[in-house]
Amino acid sequence: MGTEEAKGFFRKTFGRPPARVVKAPGRLELLGNHTDYNGGLVMAVAVDKYIYFAATPRNDAQVELVTTAFPGKEQFYLDRIEKNPAAPWANYVKGVLLALRERGIHFTGFNGAIHGTIPFGAGLSSSAALEMATALAVRELFPYRLNEHGPGAPPERGPDGRLPALSPAEKMRIAQAGLAAESRFVGVNCGLLDQVSSLFGKSGQVVQFDCLHGTVQHDPLPPGASLVVADSAVKHDLSAGQYNQAREHCESAARKLGVEFLRFVDPPRLQPNQGKLTKREYDCAFHIVGENQRVVFGERALREGDVHQFGQYMLQSHASSRDYFLNSTPELDALVEIAQGIEGCFGARLTGGGFGGSTINLVRAGAVEEFQRRVAEEYFARLKIRTEPWVARVADGAG
Repeated sequence: MGTEEAKGFFRKTFGRPPARVVKAPGRLELLGNHTDYNGGLVMAVAVDKYIYFAATPRNDAQVELVTTAFPGKEQFYLDRIEKNPAAPWANYVKGVLLALRERGIHFTGFNGAIHGTIPFGAGLSSSAALEMATALAVRELFPYRLNEHGPGAPPERGPDGRLPALSPAEKMRIAQAGLAAESRFVGVNCGLLDQVSSLFGKSGQVVQFDCLHGTVQHDPLPPGASLVVADSAVKHDLSAGQYNQAREHCESAARKLGVEFLRFVDPPRLQPNQGKLTKREYDCAFHIVGENQRVVFGERALREGDVHQFGQYMLQSHASSRDYFLNSTPELDALVEIAQGIEGCFGARLTGGGFGGSTINLVRAGAVEEFQRRVAEEYFARLKIRTEPWVARVADGAG
């Protein structure tokens, strides 16, 4: 459905069908909040909400972009890629194009039409999905291979016209190009979780990402449980500065503790050194250290199929975000409190960067419809804000 809408929008805008269409999924973070840029551990899933990118090449080094999300067209030349305050959504595309060129990838211009089913500002990382869709659209139009030290021989299409699948190493390098786009061009000094989740997702599987060593493994979701997402209707804009400030506190704490990343700090080391840190630095470090432990324990719970225990780690994670990292909101807290009181809910927490967005809820499969109804009713009764909880289908990644 989304592919056809992207094709139709492209045809309506540019007067002909696109040459290629790609899609990249959003993600939900299960455990490991803000651990990625601290060299830590994280669990996430790719979900069946996508950014679709329809495109056709052109040979004049010019790019024309449109999106169903915002009116107007953004046009620019590849030798003059600059931010346009009137079209901030295009910064994610522009940043990726710059990152690819810096890595030696050559391409001419193109027309692109973008359509998304990921709710903007809901904490599902539509930005990273757009970055990955951009990189893959360029690859479809101008086939490239990204090796460790630069571009390799371009891949050849098979008899069916398809390019060969990306290797895990290529996926990681494309994810890093997306990270460079977001941190250096857009201005959000984030970690690699979102891009990795969008590329490495597997249907029915949890992505386990070790951010220090750059390794990915997969474990099955707990049996008999569904993931339900509830949008708080508080939109977050991570480029507003709160995310970057949180990262600065973590990095400052690591320096004062004499380590490169908070990954290298455990509770027995943190507590005796509390006096070296400001209160805010200590609270941020306390959250990160605890989150890394919860991911380790959560992995064990997954292997043992202990959905109840996994849910408890989710609740502990949210409490830590609320009380120590301070990236929750009253609305997110209300959603978690409501979820806890509904039979069949194993666990709930905010997902993603926080400061707004959504909660993710682990719910017994047979209790999902009642859970959705109760959350919507009680959230409106409490805060007079409407939410429509939806079931997330764990999907394959874009790569």
